[in-house]
Amino acid sequence: MSSAQLVASHLPYLRRYARALTGSQTSGDAYVAATLEALIKEPAILEEAAKPKVALFRAFTAIWTSLPLNGTAEAVDADAPGERRLGQLTPLARQAFLLVSLEGFSEDDAATVLGIDLMRVRSLVEEAGRELAAEIATDVLIIEDETFIALDLEGLVESLGHRVVGIARTHTEAVQIAKKKRPGLILADIQLADGSSGLDAVNELLDTFEVPVIFITAYPERFLTGQRPEPAFLIAKPFQPATVSAVVSQALFFERNATRRERRIPA
Repeated sequence: MSSAQLVASHLPYLRRYARALTGSQTSGDAYVAATLEALIKEPAILEEAAKPKVALFRAFTAIWTSLPLNGTAEAVDADAPGERRLGQLTPLARQAFLLVSLEGFSEDDAATVLGIDLMRVRSLVEEAGRELAAEIATDVLIIEDETFIALDLEGLVESLGHRVVGIARTHTEAVQIAKKKRPGLILADIQLADGSSGLDAVNELLDTFEVPVIFITAYPERFLTGQRPEPAFLIAKPFQPATVSAVVSQALFFERNATRRERRIPA
């Protein structure tokens, strides 16, 4: 497989990681673009790697850490309070947490990406999880038509210290619940029970108030195309509890970037 093909298969996930790491789609994409330029000059980095995805993320890490600014705690866009809180995490803790909890890397592979040992990765992930959990309690609206998935999500978000204000199976139910109790976070499926769209429900709600949104879909690659606007936060079905926990934390901490960018996203 050529370098171009290897990059194409992993690029949506690198872009997701870059956005979460920087708190900005624009900044994240700039670092990804710089990484691609480096790989064009040295395609063997991927072509000769036993694990191309690990090599791609390691190349990105080399670009990101090459700037002294990214070695400080305030290395994320810090216009919103949540971003400032996340910015207090050490850069390594932020990276380790995202690689393992959001991107699903094993601890061994995350250690390779970051160029540190396994025990250090484990310690950093635990450190980040503790610090993030203390800041994120909120009211959550779940828009999901599959009963068992909705119940799994409800139990999971409650175990993280959040309160579920309602579970909606349709566009109409979602709007009705949100009018009664404005949520601080929305978890939204794309296709709903009555044939309506979770995207449409979210767009309608975002026209009246701002709230971070996490979309849940079996086809995340359809929404990570590089065309704007696109969701800042996605969970792929079937999901792992650790992934939901990580994305919920990131969506709340990056609140500004998780709101208006979901507006008018084509289904």
